[in-house]
Amino acid sequence: MYIGALTLDILLGDVQSLKQKRSLIRPLVAEIQRRFPGVAVAETGHLDLHRRAEIAVAVVSASAANCDEVLEACERVVAFHPEIELLSARQRLFNDHEE
Repeated sequence: MYIGALTLDILLGDVQSLKQKRSLIRPLVAEIQRRFPGVAVAETGHLDLHRRAEIAVAVVSASAANCDEVLEACERVVAFHPEIELLSARQRLFNDHEE
């Protein structure tokens, strides 16, 4: 069993309030969940900042290759949104043999 985790640090465009931020982040999270029903996704950081967001994605799979493939596809979904600038993406892989 492999667990893949992806953390995305995002800079939002012309956002002046937390309400505007939510109006961009919620549909993005929903799109990832819709395209990849087997993943868990949530906004996990920079909650009080207007123009920054952190989104985390997790997936469980029988193979490391599948974890990588799904997480890279999730990263591409975020990167292709023109109103969002992807500042960094950190991917980690865990397996059940680690102590």
